[in-house]
Amino acid sequence: MKSVSISAEKRVDLGKKEAKALRAAGKVPCVVYGGETVQHFSATEIAFNNLVYTPNVYAVAIDIEGTTVNALIKDIQFHPVTDRIIHIDFIELTPGQSVNTEIPVVLNGNAIGVRNGGKLRKTLRKLSVRATPENLPDAVTLDISTMKIGEKIYVRDVEVSGFDILTSGNAVIVAVKTARNVVDEEEEGEEEAADAPAAEAPAAE
Repeated sequence: MKSVSISAEKRVDLGKKEAKALRAAGKVPCVVYGGETVQHFSATEIAFNNLVYTPNVYAVAIDIEGTTVNALIKDIQFHPVTDRIIHIDFIELTPGQSVNTEIPVVLNGNAIGVRNGGKLRKTLRKLSVRATPENLPDAVTLDISTMKIGEKIYVRDVEVSGFDILTSGNAVIVAVKTARNVVDEEEEGEEEAADAPAAEAPAAE
């Protein structure tokens, strides 16, 4: 999994007043769980832009005043009015210890069904997975180029290696739906053959 680094400062006073002062200064109060101790820190709001406002998932190397903690974002709280980030929870990554997270679904190719007039519907943009840090994938990539109208790809169809998918196997990830006025290529060919005028028999002499 790809990793990014941020610089952070320890939080000494954990009260609401201190958190409010941090936000006023353009910083985000954070906490990282899962390690030997719970660590509280803050970082500038701008430091999280490339982590939060993206479909990608990154491991985060958090430098807390000289001590580096590797973690994943677990939960983000936004202000209900301004949508600014007001708090982030992280989970620490420990080699060999499995964690739960979500990874994006990436579609490759142009489906046959779409080229024939169907409509592509991506139902799941992320999948819940469980894996050790060293086996966490950047994404689940699916080739949809051979999908025809009416076909679907379920979670159970995804081949995995080194990690487990926690999302229900019966959930549909992507489907090619029938659109109005779409005619199957084979049916269209049959209709054209049926509508073609029959050859006239030669006139009797």
